[in-house]
Amino acid sequence: MKFCSSCGSTVTFHIPEGDNRDRFVCSDNNCGVIHYENPRIITGCLPTYQDKVLLCKRAIEPRYGLWTIPAGFMENGETTEQGALRESWEEAYANLKIDKLYALYNLPHINQVYFIYKAELLDTSFKSSSESLEVALFSEEDIPWEELAFTVVEKTLKRYFDDHKKQNFPLHMEDLDRAVRPGSVR
Repeated sequence: MKFCSSCGSTVTFHIPEGDNRDRFVCSDNNCGVIHYENPRIITGCLPTYQDKVLLCKRAIEPRYGLWTIPAGFMENGETTEQGALRESWEEAYANLKIDKLYALYNLPHINQVYFIYKAELLDTSFKSSSESLEVALFSEEDIPWEELAFTVVEKTLKRYFDDHKKQNFPLHMEDLDRAVRPGSVR
């Protein structure tokens, strides 16, 4: 950040008085606004139908051409559930019923928090959108494991198929030190 979004003056990066972290602070004595940067929330669904999961092949960066679950940044004015349903519609035109919060991942190194909901596909009329090259249902043995876009997706899918065998779906929470899968295609 170079300029204050309130008055246009330059900003400096330092610990403001009474704070304990470096922040961008307006250098204009009249304005003095402290610009707080907070983690971004990503919300999405793990859509299931019978013993399969719905995946989307990304038509956008980052990780263009790799597979993911429908998910994206939460918008102002919506809940994490509303955002997950919206993202599922935007990426796959998927009609879903949310079952429960299934996984929560903290990625402090990139300032992100993921909320992944287990959801049931209400029908199979899903299709590709401008954000997805392909959309398809996969059984565990057909998952393109080497072509998954993000660590969060891989962990969620592995947990889901393990939980599906036991028919027990607890809430999974984990702190991750990376978002992109090591050794992935791109």
